[in-house]
Amino acid sequence: MLVISSREFRQNQKLYFERADKGEQIIVQRGKDKSYALIPISEDDIYFNAEMVKKIKRSAEQAKNGEVKRITSSEEISNLLGL
Repeated sequence: MLVISSREFRQNQKLYFERADKGEQIIVQRGKDKSYALIPISEDDIYFNAEMVKKIKRSAEQAKNGEVKRITSSEEISNLLGL
């Protein structure tokens, strides 16, 4: 794992993107208490594929139309999750 400063990252972005593409873990530190991981995203990443975007839009439309299930107790949460 390689830890670099945000300044170093800005100055050499291409180098660090290439290293991340090769599987190296790159952590960019910003200040004393903020860090970010540089990770390539593939087509298999569920959050960024077309199917997930379609599901999110459908869910938003259902919520807009009031097609929601209201849960008011911990028992209902357990039942929903199958616990």
